[in-house]
Amino acid sequence: RPLSQAAGEGGGAQGGGGSGSGGGSGSREAVERLVREHPVVVFMKGSPAQPLCGFSNAVVQILRLHGVEDYRAHDVLQDPDLRQGIKNYSNWPTIPQVYLNGEFVGGCDILLQMHQNGDLVEELKKLGIRSALLDAEKDQEKK
Repeated sequence: RPLSQAAGEGGGAQGGGGSGSGGGSGSREAVERLVREHPVVVFMKGSPAQPLCGFSNAVVQILRLHGVEDYRAHDVLQDPDLRQGIKNYSNWPTIPQVYLNGEFVGGCDILLQMHQNGDLVEELKKLGIRSALLDAEKDQEKK
């Protein structure tokens, strides 16, 4: 996944309406813009408020456990071009897909593994996001 080579491309493209209704929502440049628009980006089925598959729901729950409320979620069911485009971009066949700081992390299974082994706390820290689980651990120690 050579992310660095793609970083310089598509910078001059129009930054218009956000939803990319020009039919190019699945293009590499459009996907690149989406994964870089926020420190935490999730491509999922449904929305955080209403996930439409168990794996997307699990990703939302893991982020919620860590207190990550501020992230961008894109519903691939609303946009078939984006659904295929994100799979091509990451070279990963399944949804959901999680990006931290523009870097592809993985899907539900990888996020769950990172949650279980503590890596997710560290990755969030790099983004300046303090995991709520750290505060929960402190509360446990006091008792």
